[in-house]
Amino acid sequence: MQTTLRTTLLAAMTLLATATAGSLYDIPLRDIDGRPTSLKAYEGKVVLLVNVASQCGYTRQYKPLEAIYRKYKDRGFVVVGVPSNDFGGQEPGSPEEIKQFCTSKFDVTFPLLEKVKVKPGPDQHPLYAALTGKDAAFPGEVKWNFAKFLIGRDGKVLARFQSGDEPDSPAVIQAIEAALAAK
Repeated sequence: MQTTLRTTLLAAMTLLATATAGSLYDIPLRDIDGRPTSLKAYEGKVVLLVNVASQCGYTRQYKPLEAIYRKYKDRGFVVVGVPSNDFGGQEPGSPEEIKQFCTSKFDVTFPLLEKVKVKPGPDQHPLYAALTGKDAAFPGEVKWNFAKFLIGRDGKVLARFQSGDEPDSPAVIQAIEAALAAK
């Protein structure tokens, strides 16, 4: 009974947050340390939002993600990692373990958010409901870890890339540079 009530309340909160959010900037988030934040912290920047996992075949993408972050951050670009354990249980760690892994193995300096649910369902985070819902710019559920959403300076989603799209591939770099050039 208590689990059903919790699930129902989470579903209602997700729908409410998605329906009332004026933009992606308005959706409440928490950083990896549990502090309240939102994408508004990156307003005016180009954001590459990536659902990440430490035990995935794509985990090696942390290295090019960090490289493009360092290359373009002075031009108003940021990579934001969103840990998720949705796919194969490949991000089982605590926030501290995730941070330790990212910094020690890949020297990650880009921001990380708290672990969230990206898959559709009653526990799906409102950010991913907005990014993947039927009214999204690129609707459809996230299929695996390291899916990427490119968000323009105005908070609108400009492109979506799948897990297999390498962060430093010509298509991703071209999209990032075009978004940075747009004013």
